Amino acid sequence: MTMDNKQGHYKVKNLKLAAEGKKLIAWAESRMPVLMALREKYKRTKPLKGYRIAGCLHVTKETAVLVRAFIDAGAQVSWSGCNPLSTNDAVSASLAADGISIFAWHGMSVKEFYWCIEETLKIKPNLTLDDGADLIFTIHNKHPEFAQKYVIGGTEETTTGVHRLRAMAADGALKYPVIAVNDAETKWDFDNVYGTGQSTLDGILRATSILLAGKNVVVAGYGHCGRGVAMRAKGLGANVIVTEIKATTALKATLDGMRVLTMDEAAKVGDVFITATGVKDIIVARHFKKMKHGAIVCNTGHYDCEVNLVDLQAISKEVKDVRANNEEYVMKDGKSVFVLAKGRLVNLAAAEGHPSEVMDMSFANQFMSQLRLANAHKEGKKLENKVYDIPDEQDQEIAGVKLATMGIKIDKLTSAQSKYMDDYSAGT
Repeated sequence: MTMDNKQGHYKVKNLKLAAEGKKLIAWAESRMPVLMALREKYKRTKPLKGYRIAGCLHVTKETAVLVRAFIDAGAQVSWSGCNPLSTNDAVSASLAADGISIFAWHGMSVKEFYWCIEETLKIKPNLTLDDGADLIFTIHNKHPEFAQKYVIGGTEETTTGVHRLRAMAADGALKYPVIAVNDAETKWDFDNVYGTGQSTLDGILRATSILLAGKNVVVAGYGHCGRGVAMRAKGLGANVIVTEIKATTALKATLDGMRVLTMDEAAKVGDVFITATGVKDIIVARHFKKMKHGAIVCNTGHYDCEVNLVDLQAISKEVKDVRANNEEYVMKDGKSVFVLAKGRLVNLAAAEGHPSEVMDMSFANQFMSQLRLANAHKEGKKLENKVYDIPDEQDQEIAGVKLATMGIKIDKLTSAQSKYMDDYSAGT
């Protein structure tokens, strides 16, 4: 691993991968017209000049486009990956070669993961950008003075992080305002559904090369991410089984044509298991014991606690590497269960994450939200220490630009129609 060069402070796997990373980033740029338009618009006025952004987000080719957009807008950026197995080493090398402070490599330990976050904080950030809230938690737990002296606000990318930050705000423990990018319609209903659905199956297929048609695919959780996975699995001919804890959500899955079972029931018949809940211990020892010989288990939730591998290890007599991101656990009764990507995000650890086209909208929201925080600061507006939603106007603007880049036009209400919609005196 390398540490420093004359251009900037960094730690990546191998700087020689930079040329490969540059090609990947160029491909992403060609597929992200909304973010590229924002980048072009603001590189002249540089509204983020003087602001320091610490980011903790999966280091993918799409993330590199976002990082470069921030830099073009005038920001100083320091970055780390938000998962030990989600960094693309070629992309991180390319950013380092360009003089960007980045601390990320594929396969880091948990200790190294938090070391990287600490390195990003050496710039004493004004703004934070998170995916999972580990950066925010580190500031709150180890550097609370940063929230008072430096940080004016942050953004959060994913469901798990937003949920925890809202809990912090409700307890009065949140020390600076955070914008919930995840809860934007142009993020939640697109990135989470279509991005997670496609990239999760991409990761499974790269790690296994199995035929999904005809398989019993068990999806734990039917939120936006789980629904996306279930839809794509069904589209490939799988028999989809959903496990849920919420009655209304389970009913939606049923009416969408999915079979709903408890995990105890599903464990007996599933061929492929995919957790997408954000909750720990979704698959534990008793479930592993009930599984068929040859069952495949993976996770697409943010943290690696959904599949309890400690339990599986305890009932196994041997663990063997089968192929990249695929380990065979031979249980004491002779049955085998195959675990993908060590129970971490299979779509990023075993594949490339979400397609660039869908991340275009998510990262456009990140860019505009960071700009919103900076502008509020410039205008002297004191934001409350709570979680803020994305304004609907921003959602509609981003969706409108996306449609335009796709060559799609939509209708507009006439003035008479607009008036009619608000006319409560109109009847039959």
